[in-house]
Amino acid sequence: MVKTTAPTATAVATATEVVLPGVVEPDGLTVRRRPAPAPGPGRVLLAMEATGVSFAEQQMRRGKYFDQPPFPFVPGYDLVGRVVATGPGVDPALVGGRYAALTKTGGWASHVAVAAADLVPVPESVASADAETLVVNGVTAWQMLHRTAQVRAGDTVVVLGANGGVGSTLAQLARIAGARVLGTASPRHHDALRRLGVTPVDYRDPELYARLRGLAPDGVRAVFDHVGGEGIVESFRLLAPGGTLVSYGTASTRDVAGSSKAPVLKLFARLALWQALPNSRHAHFYNIWAGRRRADAFRGRLRTDLEQVFALLADGSLTAQVAARVPLSRAAEALRLAESGTVTGKVVLVPDAAVPRGGDASGT
Repeated sequence: MVKTTAPTATAVATATEVVLPGVVEPDGLTVRRRPAPAPGPGRVLLAMEATGVSFAEQQMRRGKYFDQPPFPFVPGYDLVGRVVATGPGVDPALVGGRYAALTKTGGWASHVAVAAADLVPVPESVASADAETLVVNGVTAWQMLHRTAQVRAGDTVVVLGANGGVGSTLAQLARIAGARVLGTASPRHHDALRRLGVTPVDYRDPELYARLRGLAPDGVRAVFDHVGGEGIVESFRLLAPGGTLVSYGTASTRDVAGSSKAPVLKLFARLALWQALPNSRHAHFYNIWAGRRRADAFRGRLRTDLEQVFALLADGSLTAQVAARVPLSRAAEALRLAESGTVTGKVVLVPDAAVPRGGDASGT
């Protein structure tokens, strides 16, 4: 990087951001304008072109995300945008480039300051909204599939919630790897899953796990479970010898009152017990932030994996599942849509100017 003594000039005077003020319904989100942040040392200012509504924000508005910051704060786990200013110590040549960044919070804004080291280039042939669906979702899916479960061609895997943002990406990546995918979803999403090459199963079926065992009587190589709760026991029982359960959430407790930490800690304890048992099956909890204290290795791993996901998107092997494009100022509508369970893929927030006034925000 080229050292500079001051931020590059920027014409950005104000930024628009969405604030989560406390435990509220989606309509309780507030939109405010404030001076655009000036990038500090080692940082850049991104003009947001797309940011996403993930399950994390659904938990955060309930105060249920494991380590969310105190209210009020700006949510937004990731974004895609163009660099409009650089801070001291950052190469000014980055200005004008389009990048993805993982933020955890802060992405629901028109302009976001991030560390330059966290930027991952986005191919110019890829639309920003498409790329956005594959930032946190793509890294999560790729790492669970290839780094944690190490799925190979010929394996059979189960993806719970295969119509969701992570699930639909995971299902596609598994198919690209040559695996057979059994995916759970409501019947309204089954045709979409079949188009992705997935064998769908109704997640509301009282005999769900019996049906999954019937489709894979010898067990499966991996189960990817974002649901948690007591059903995690049945997910573990689906594994063949040598198989891996990858848990990555506690969706079943999203609307349950009480501690946000208790369901996660209970899940951790259960997975640790299974992992310690003298058997050939494995159980892991996936955390995208694991290893972040070794910043260089963490960033290098994330960049490598996300670049591979973007390459698959650019060459047409991977299809972005954009459930809807919604203007930033209508974030409450986007959050309600994401929580409705009626969409396939990820709801994406875009700058207000990117969606014509009165445009349909219910689909792509």
